[in-house]
Amino acid sequence: MPREIVSTDAAPTAIGPYSQAIRANGFLFLSGQVALDRRTGQLVGTDVKQQTRQILENVQAVLEAAGSALSQVVKCTVFLADMNDFGPMNEEYGSFFKDLPPARTTVQVAKLPRNALIEIEVVAVEGRG
Repeated sequence: MPREIVSTDAAPTAIGPYSQAIRANGFLFLSGQVALDRRTGQLVGTDVKQQTRQILENVQAVLEAAGSALSQVVKCTVFLADMNDFGPMNEEYGSFFKDLPPARTTVQVAKLPRNALIEIEVVAVEGRG
């Protein structure tokens, strides 16, 4: 199965030895995103709603660079630093996935890169649907 790296300047660069996304066998596998500003590389937002919005805007940019869209997302994994942020995260997340929301897992973790409040990884199918 051939693999192709997907990369765009419209989203933050990776902060480690990984790709923004990989295209393989009709799917797009996006690395976990924290709420980084693509220009400064700094964390954006002081609450989970702001960080969720930034993350999903970054995810959207990577998907668009790959010729896909949020409507093609089939699975998300959400990592929260505090499960008490579930409600506000869910509210902002829902504004991005109004129709046919993808399958999702949400877990609390001990710590996230850059002390972020949230990280989201995504699997999507290719195309714009």
